[in-house]
Amino acid sequence: MIVIDGEQGEGGGQILRSALSLSGCTGQPFVLNGIRAGRKKPGLMRQHLTCVLAAAQVCNAEVEGAEVGSKSLTFRPSGSVYAGNYTFPIGSAGSTTLVLQTVWPLLAIADAPSRVTVTGGTHNPAAPTVDFLTKCFVPAIAALGHRLEVTLHRHGFAPAGGGRVEAAIEPADGQTSEPFALHRRGDLVLRRAVVHLANLEPHIANRELDVVRKKLGFTRDELHLEELDRVQGQGNVLTIEHEFDHVTHLATGFGKLGVRAEQVAARASSEVRSFLATDAPVGAHLADQLLLPLALRGGGTFRTVEPTLHTRTNAEIVDRFTGRTTRIRPDGDGTFHVTVA
Repeated sequence: MIVIDGEQGEGGGQILRSALSLSGCTGQPFVLNGIRAGRKKPGLMRQHLTCVLAAAQVCNAEVEGAEVGSKSLTFRPSGSVYAGNYTFPIGSAGSTTLVLQTVWPLLAIADAPSRVTVTGGTHNPAAPTVDFLTKCFVPAIAALGHRLEVTLHRHGFAPAGGGRVEAAIEPADGQTSEPFALHRRGDLVLRRAVVHLANLEPHIANRELDVVRKKLGFTRDELHLEELDRVQGQGNVLTIEHEFDHVTHLATGFGKLGVRAEQVAARASSEVRSFLATDAPVGAHLADQLLLPLALRGGGTFRTVEPTLHTRTNAEIVDRFTGRTTRIRPDGDGTFHVTVA
């Protein structure tokens, strides 16, 4: 039984999600104490509970402590993973992508294809958006033999929710012939900024895009407004995309009541400028998400910007379950070299 202290590192929900995925993939049970101890509202929230129940269903696990507010969880997988068609309703605007990222590694080792539908929020602060999965994450893990297709059927924003995302997951191919290595971006292929707007005035999006134009030098042809219909409540999400030969970087700004459109765009633009100030191919968010699939699929290396505490904490959890060693060393030029071996 692996015992995990939820207060370690950044003390958030990633500890739980990674433990669930790795437990099911390796067959090792775990107990997690102090769930989300580093958050203002510790314990399991609805989206975290959905992750627990989804993982338990996929690998037929025995679970203790699976209820909203629980600060301790015991998870005993059966040792098998079951392919199938699954639907997981969060019942709130909680992140659908975090649920998907919990179960896809499990279903990737099943013996048949699976399809997973999750309803809730699709574009949430402090979580990868569906755009991040489709443009950044899915292409990156394809190099590891993973065949994952993510489709957004309906946007969902907080607090209304109502979004719907679907993932088609094929069993992973055999071990790749060459170790994963992502050290260069390559040339810039495309850049664009898109505001997805739901039930709000267009001038909000236009103000955000004008900031991107001024701060990042985008042309008007690279700026886009997409007004959404069939969406519950209001939503405003700015995505700034840079597609290179070998990787895509996304920066996202989330509109919020009381926060000016100019502030939303300025923060996202600042993130982009920080990334472009280095030549690292992997941004901070993608670095975090690559660790688990690398550990499960033979290891590999990549260069990134300075890793967050979130990433370093995730590395500790991944190493405990897989027996691998994640090394993070500075390159001396503002970038870092990450090796999972």
